[in-house]
Amino acid sequence: MIQIFKSPNYNFIEKRRYGFVVSLVVIVVGIVSLILNRGLKYGIDFTGGTLLEISFEKKIPIEELREKLNSINLSGSTIQEIQTKKGSRYLIKTPPVEGVGDKLVSMFNTPPTIEREEFVGGTLSRGFKRRAFWVVVLGMVVILIYIWIRFTFRWGVCAIIAVIHDVLVTIGMLSLLGREITIPVIGALLAIIGYSINDSIVISDRVRENLRGLRKRMLPEVINASINQTLSRTVLTSLTTLVVLIVLLIFGGHIIFDFALTLFIGVIAGTYSSIFVLSALIVEWERISPTVKIRR
Repeated sequence: MIQIFKSPNYNFIEKRRYGFVVSLVVIVVGIVSLILNRGLKYGIDFTGGTLLEISFEKKIPIEELREKLNSINLSGSTIQEIQTKKGSRYLIKTPPVEGVGDKLVSMFNTPPTIEREEFVGGTLSRGFKRRAFWVVVLGMVVILIYIWIRFTFRWGVCAIIAVIHDVLVTIGMLSLLGREITIPVIGALLAIIGYSINDSIVISDRVRENLRGLRKRMLPEVINASINQTLSRTVLTSLTTLVVLIVLLIFGGHIIFDFALTLFIGVIAGTYSSIFVLSALIVEWERISPTVKIRR
């Protein structure tokens, strides 16, 4: 395996409290953003309505488009302009009214092209929101049970806290950037949970091996050595993933932009938490209330 770091010996555990402060600041900023924005900004999947993407051959001012929507009693619609080389392209979200695309097209002398039209009813959207919540919660419960069986209950609890950290950071940053929570974003959050846990398991496995081979060392030293031993693998995995995500963000188009952005933020948060959150929590927990094995 390629080694980015030659025999690294960074003292991550000694700096763990700085890591806690950084995490706390980022999460608080995200929570403040959510409060100011009055909660999450849900997409059409969860709120219901019609999503319409239309393109014009010529430049059409957004004010003209808004006037057309107002004339058919859709004044509460949101309009987002999509960058294009020629003409105009808009993403329009309206209340759940069927046939919006046909009505809008008929109002222009040069009819625009309907690139996409999606309709989601209110009942269906509420069901999506409820199922998305339980999918995330059940995913975390399964992870807790798995790590509890494979390692210890403490490792499982700390791993779940690290995952919650990653989810909170990601959602907070999405709120700060004004992005919507959609079904693809929920899928990206689930992928982040899996990514974060995978990174945590790699470090946890190395800690378990070193606890046998480095018995004369204190737990913080063993954990610090384990993080350094897996550092090249962690950084390489993260960098290669981030390169792909950057390509998707630049060339993937607006349809998958939020999905790629969510993964991009989550991969950075997951890499950070596996080093500065999971291991640091274990050390703090063992310092306050050491297990029998550690006391011995």
